[in-house]
Amino acid sequence: MNKMMLKAGIFALSVVSASVMAKVSPDEANRLGQDLTPVGAEMAANADGSIPAWTGGYSVKADGEVPDRPADPFADEQPILTITPANVDQHANMLSPGQVAMFKKYPDFKIHVYPTHRTAAYPQAVYDVIKKNALNAELISGGNGLANFDKHIPFPIPSSGVEAVWNHITRYRGGSVQRLVNQFPVLENGSFVPVLLRESLVFPEYLASGRESADDNVLFYFLQEVLAPARMTGTVLLVHETIDQVKEARRAWLYNAGQRRVRKAPSVAYDGPGTASDGLRTSDGLDMFNGAPDKYNWELVGKREMYIPYNNYKLMDTSLSYDDIIGPGHMNQDYVRYEKHRVWEVKGTLKDGERHIYATRHMFIDEDTWTASVIDHYDGRGELWRVAEAYNTQFYYHDTPWMAAEALYDLNSGRYILLGLSNEESEFMNFGIKMSRSDFSTGSLRRMGIR
Repeated sequence: MNKMMLKAGIFALSVVSASVMAKVSPDEANRLGQDLTPVGAEMAANADGSIPAWTGGYSVKADGEVPDRPADPFADEQPILTITPANVDQHANMLSPGQVAMFKKYPDFKIHVYPTHRTAAYPQAVYDVIKKNALNAELISGGNGLANFDKHIPFPIPSSGVEAVWNHITRYRGGSVQRLVNQFPVLENGSFVPVLLRESLVFPEYLASGRESADDNVLFYFLQEVLAPARMTGTVLLVHETIDQVKEARRAWLYNAGQRRVRKAPSVAYDGPGTASDGLRTSDGLDMFNGAPDKYNWELVGKREMYIPYNNYKLMDTSLSYDDIIGPGHMNQDYVRYEKHRVWEVKGTLKDGERHIYATRHMFIDEDTWTASVIDHYDGRGELWRVAEAYNTQFYYHDTPWMAAEALYDLNSGRYILLGLSNEESEFMNFGIKMSRSDFSTGSLRRMGIR
């Protein structure tokens, strides 16, 4: 009996060891840049050529000042397919259950599918880091932290669901960027009050002084300032995002203009309410998903082809107003572009004993950018509740794939929240900002709140 228990224990330890050893062999890593792209996507086209081969992405070296809103390089293209409630059943295998549910709920919902362009491109320095990570990065704390990891995308050749989730969390977004965007909690009748936000995101390596010992266990610094409406002006959120949030929880502080003081904000995590979201978004729902992955068991279902939002330059067009884009139930889908791409399918199921308003998160992660592009959210009864989409866009002057916007649709209430639009603002994206560590201190937070 003791021998059997010993063998069982050794087997269990081997399973745990295999689950946390994420680095790959040199032979596997050498596939990056050969049959795999430098970020781990399949280089080749799909069988019928509807997804072309990746040939380096779309990158433009501009002369002079770089626009903060890239023009649409595919403006003259027309849809090759439009999906409506009348034909959605014929195309359901190319959609998530949540996307299909949008057609069932809204008779005017549609998806325009355009020719596929694999525009994703990163700086060569990022590709070099990713290959190094493939050889060295490891999961720790049961998969909830990283070791031997450098900046971005630790597992370009993933073998587990949590590795794919980490790739989304750590993906490159320009290194240092400041953006001026709006968040719109939209009522069922389509009415909204914009919440204007100035957000700064900087990884320690891109601070003016670079990464130092003070940045130990810090993935990035994040600052969010509410500029409008007047009743919310002066609210500022500061986050020091930790790499291992089980070892050390996310450090978050909030300056409340009404109270005129800085206080720690432990609720800015997991299913705590998102800033000015009117209850429509959780804290870990910003950027589609963020924060510690420890509440879920993550299953890597596999890879599939799917229609996801891609190359959404129309959503940045300054000739459009917010009223043009935002409507009852959902955005004006005539301004949203979808393409066929390969995605990693990952299903997160809430662990026994853990609590979260979402019992299941069903993710579809773009292979070329590691962006979670569609996420279906299920409640504790197993019912589909909310559907999130990321409107992928290549900021080609900066070799940075990111989003033009992101939306989260509530199928029960008919409300939704849209974040990222800046069509009516004089500014939008400012890449390569120079900020210091002191800009992300609590003292800086207080000064921002009272000015």
